[in-house]
Amino acid sequence: MSESDVNSESVGTVVIAGAANLAIAVAKLVAGLISGSAAMLSEAAHSVADTATEVLLFQALRRGARPADRRRPFGYGKESYVWAFFAAMFTFVAGAGFAVTHGVTTILVHEHSGDYLVSYIVLGVSFVIESISLARAVRQVRRESRRWQTTPRRFLRLTADTAVKAVFLEDSAALIGLVLAGLGVGLSQATGDEVWDGIASILIGLLLLAVAGILAGNNLSLLVGRAVPERLRREIEQDLAGLPEVERIDTLMTMQLGPDDILVAAKVDFRDEATGAAIEATADEAERRLTERYPEIRYVFLDPTRSMPGASGRARHTQAPHDPDPGGDPEPRPPA
Repeated sequence: MSESDVNSESVGTVVIAGAANLAIAVAKLVAGLISGSAAMLSEAAHSVADTATEVLLFQALRRGARPADRRRPFGYGKESYVWAFFAAMFTFVAGAGFAVTHGVTTILVHEHSGDYLVSYIVLGVSFVIESISLARAVRQVRRESRRWQTTPRRFLRLTADTAVKAVFLEDSAALIGLVLAGLGVGLSQATGDEVWDGIASILIGLLLLAVAGILAGNNLSLLVGRAVPERLRREIEQDLAGLPEVERIDTLMTMQLGPDDILVAAKVDFRDEATGAAIEATADEAERRLTERYPEIRYVFLDPTRSMPGASGRARHTQAPHDPDPGGDPEPRPPA
């Protein structure tokens, strides 16, 4: 699957999720107003937040995909993380804030008045629609994890494609929220005590808070400038060190410039007998080799340098390993 196909699939996933959330938000709002259920109104706020999130993620994909120009020589990839961060903050404020506040208010003062049946119908239909949206996101995650030769769980943790990660987490949270809302409404009807409806609303808010926190933290790390996974960095190092005129890699640095853009910069000690022409040819071969094996690598910069006295044949680690689970599944790795 080409890079443009991956980007188009991400756009399709976001658009489908946004359309589904908009329809569900309207249905939940009507049901919440008719039934007076705090959990249903919180679920309506949840879907409104998700709809706004999909709009912001679509903007992130559109703005981040613009080609590089003279003012932005490294492209606009990082702008996608700005919009994705705004999406996470909207979920935090509009979704989680409303749900928790309304749940507390319900426990303190609300008396349920209205029809429970409409809530059950909307929750059931919403569950089906959200399941369809999540199924598309799951298919994309599985395809991408196979492409990078890793597990879906690890792909979601390490991927720089914040759009597909956000859709997967939000749709998963939406299904859990629907179950919580159903339990809250059902227990309130069975016991006649609206405290269960309020508790369900608070739990939905806390769920949204957790999702927003995960997405915000992920986007912040990418905005600051996150390196590629450590094992991918080691593979890049091995590819560079295997070039015929290279004596050793003194320094190797990488940065994720966007969902599909990686920068590689290295200080390289070439063999003493290498001519200028040989060094130029090696630099061209390094760029060709890396970009062919890893299509996401857009920029390769090699700086010829002398080795420090007593230096070994390994690269100096200027990017510390950041894999918190070194014994787990392999990190995302593109096919050779």
